[in-house]
Amino acid sequence: MITIITILILLACVVLGFFVLIQNPKGGGLTGAFGSISSQVMGVKQSTDVMEKGTWTAMGVVCALCVVSVMFYEKPKTDNANSKQGTTKSAPAQSAPAKGKK
Repeated sequence: MITIITILILLACVVLGFFVLIQNPKGGGLTGAFGSISSQVMGVKQSTDVMEKGTWTAMGVVCALCVVSVMFYEKPKTDNANSKQGTTKSAPAQSAPAKGKK
């Protein structure tokens, strides 16, 4: 499930990047690209409203998906035997070397 949410987050980020890059930093944005055609069809004011609403919506989707992804996060499972004895395994004890006969 977390993989699907991650893919959706990446797609929403691409859409958000599209909305941000298509806007003109001085406020012209999409209206300047189409010239008088956009003012006749959509109106100058409405094209900037659509871009702004798209930006805020994409940002909201990214934020919501990030919060939802935390709910599906699973903690890694630990081995009970290792947690009781410690995480390191001790080496078996070696016996003392046998004393040889003289």
